[in-house]
Amino acid sequence: MTPHIPDPTGAEADDLAAVVALRELADRLEDAAVERAMRSGWSWTQVAEALGVTRQAVHKKHHRRLELAGIELRRRNA
Repeated sequence: MTPHIPDPTGAEADDLAAVVALRELADRLEDAAVERAMRSGWSWTQVAEALGVTRQAVHKKHHRRLELAGIELRRRNA
C-alpha cells in the first residue's frame, strides 16, 4: 500500500508560503537595521547583543555584505 502524500496546495501550502515570506522579510529588515547601526558607529558586539546572537554570528552573516557596500566598519581594538 502506497502512503498517502498530500497535495502541496490549499491552506497548508498558503501557511508555508507565508512562513517563507516572513523569513525573507525578517532577513531584509535585519540587513537594513544592521547596516544602519554600523553606519552609525555601533560595534559588532553591540549589534550582536541587540539581536540576541553572538558577535561571531552577526559578523559572519553581515561582514562581507557591509564591506562590499563600502561601509567603514569598526575594528575590535579601534
